[in-house]
Amino acid sequence: MSAIPAVGGTSPRQRASKREIFGWAMFDFANQAYTLLIITVVFGELFTTVIVGDHGDGFRLANLLWSLALAVSYLMVVITGPLCGAVMDYRAAKKRFLFASYVVTVVATALLYFVAPGYVLLGLLLIVVSNYAYSMGESFIAAFLPDLGPPQDLGKISGFGWALGYVGGLFAAGFTLVALGEATAENFERIRWVGPFAAAFFLVTAIPTFVWLKERGDPQPHAKTYREIAWERVSTTLHELRHFRDLGIFLVSLLFSMAGVYIIIAFAFIYGAQVIGWDEAVRNVMFIIVQITAAAGALGFGFLQDRIGTKFTYQLTLMLWVAAILAIWATPEVTAFLNASLGLDWEAQHLFLFVGCLAGLSLGSSQSASRALVGLFSPTRKAAEFFGFWGLANKLAGVIGIIGLGLLQSVVGLQASILLCAALFIVAIVICLAVNQPRGELAAAEWEARNGQAAVGGAER
Repeated sequence: MSAIPAVGGTSPRQRASKREIFGWAMFDFANQAYTLLIITVVFGELFTTVIVGDHGDGFRLANLLWSLALAVSYLMVVITGPLCGAVMDYRAAKKRFLFASYVVTVVATALLYFVAPGYVLLGLLLIVVSNYAYSMGESFIAAFLPDLGPPQDLGKISGFGWALGYVGGLFAAGFTLVALGEATAENFERIRWVGPFAAAFFLVTAIPTFVWLKERGDPQPHAKTYREIAWERVSTTLHELRHFRDLGIFLVSLLFSMAGVYIIIAFAFIYGAQVIGWDEAVRNVMFIIVQITAAAGALGFGFLQDRIGTKFTYQLTLMLWVAAILAIWATPEVTAFLNASLGLDWEAQHLFLFVGCLAGLSLGSSQSASRALVGLFSPTRKAAEFFGFWGLANKLAGVIGIIGLGLLQSVVGLQASILLCAALFIVAIVICLAVNQPRGELAAAEWEARNGQAAVGGAER
């Protein structure tokens, strides 16, 4: 895909140094310890099966409480994300906001050590706080992406960051699963250290980000309060959305696709424990498979999308997701059919490992492509604000998807309700057909030209 040329004398975006790009990507490496150990693999299962437990309802109450905690944290991001992004752009303060979210995530995650069986309210509170701070940090780090290279490089850079993130997850969760063991009541005194370990991993491995990543742009005069700045800039952007219509359409598509992704992130390993009935060894192998295939998908599709177009790559990954969801739903029945037809003696948990490969490829590539496309549609002077809207769409999706699945599974069970994800991905594909990628890139370049902002961005600090 060719780059959109500079418009009206604006300077083309220059590729950042390898060290700075690596420093940026290391935040993805570091924060995977939180999303995998706390949300996806270990603490989610520990909370639902041990902290809350089975009250004779097949863990439906526990799953619903887990859904509510995540949904509340995502709703907080929806409310505050674009406002923080507007202030960050105005004051050239992305690194300061990123650092604040990082510190809060580390502290709240470490405190999960004190969440013992029966301490449900404490667990809910700490998950809300830590997941809110982590999710805000996702938007803050993404806002640096447009400054790191020209449009034709953003897919590769975003894919590299996401791939490195899954490598970080492999290190963090791989060690945890081996050293701390199963998320069971009998093993609670060891597994409760998952919070402090995730916090320490994030604390240490994110240091290169704050050392090497540069803050670009010139802060505007501080004559207004942050609240006035936020509301004024967000109001202006909302009035300008007609100019950025392809971004607006894409964010609607993203709302549906990420609703499906957040369901999988929050419930995949819970699904494995409750529906598939896997043992610890298979769970650990599944984790490794998903990390490797997700890294390969993010990196491979990252290079591919700069050649075939980011929009088409995004749609292609959603098609993979539909296939993966159908395979997840059908695993128990397909296993029984194969055993009866071919005289095999397979267990559903073993067939589920093959399904994990498809899900992993979809997971890394779809999120990387969506981040790159927002980067292509973002003027550099509005990058943090636009990625605030990206975060809004992501987390509103989390609210809708997770609450929807939580309520649905309380009625029909977890296996049947997982089909909701396939419907969400199909809707996202259809909506994205209306997105015109070249037109969206041109809109960003024209806005920069009208506002006299060179894409290189002002002074570096």
